Amino acid sequence: MTDFLASAETALLERHGLNGFDQLWTLQLDAVDEPNTGRGGWSSVFRLELEGKGYYLKRQSDYLTRTLHRPFGEPTFAREFRNISRYEKLQIPALQAVYYGERKVAGEYRAILMTRALDEWSDLDHLLGEWPQLSLEQRQGILRASGKLARTVHAAGQVHGCFYPKHIFLRERGDGWQAQLIDLEKTRPLIFGMRDRLKDLEPLLRRAPMWSESEVRLMLSAYLEQPADSTLVDTWLQRLLRRRREKEAR
Repeated sequence: MTDFLASAETALLERHGLNGFDQLWTLQLDAVDEPNTGRGGWSSVFRLELEGKGYYLKRQSDYLTRTLHRPFGEPTFAREFRNISRYEKLQIPALQAVYYGERKVAGEYRAILMTRALDEWSDLDHLLGEWPQLSLEQRQGILRASGKLARTVHAAGQVHGCFYPKHIFLRERGDGWQAQLIDLEKTRPLIFGMRDRLKDLEPLLRRAPMWSESEVRLMLSAYLEQPADSTLVDTWLQRLLRRRREKEAR
């Protein structure tokens, strides 16, 4: 695979001598958390700031996933980068890649994925923690933006696979709330229609127990583009609640 470097970031990285794999691999940074280990290797995330702009630099070694198409394995970042590129082509709001590259060095399979930090955004998990303090207008804007984001993903024929509050990022603007996604590693094509869509949405409801029924209806109204008291919203609400009860009972 040829290295990817976003044209909008090329000049900045060049000024700092960071426009190549080796330079990014050897750059000394503090990890933002403990590295993931397993799969025969490791994967770690670092924070990088250049000229007032924030980035996340992710590096991994021999941290592979194996599929029927790639039985000998490939870095998990490779799939994530392909999905980032797919979301961009499909015009699904999501994190943006700055750099991707991979190398085999003395039998070691290395990969780097660098993305823009969402410093002006808040993840939904954080906003849910402040839910009682948010105004009615803010809560309604967040619910509508979350439903619209899910609709955009599914209308493009994709299943996110991890539609959790911590993966949904939002920000408030004068014309309303905007939403986008991170963590695209588990994205796959939407094949099984309503079943896939329900499966994608249910984890969001399970992780937002503070949402009242009327709030869930508002989110579904935006998702389905139907009135909150419509029969279609009724149907989806009941199916989602049934699926949540089944998951919680396991």
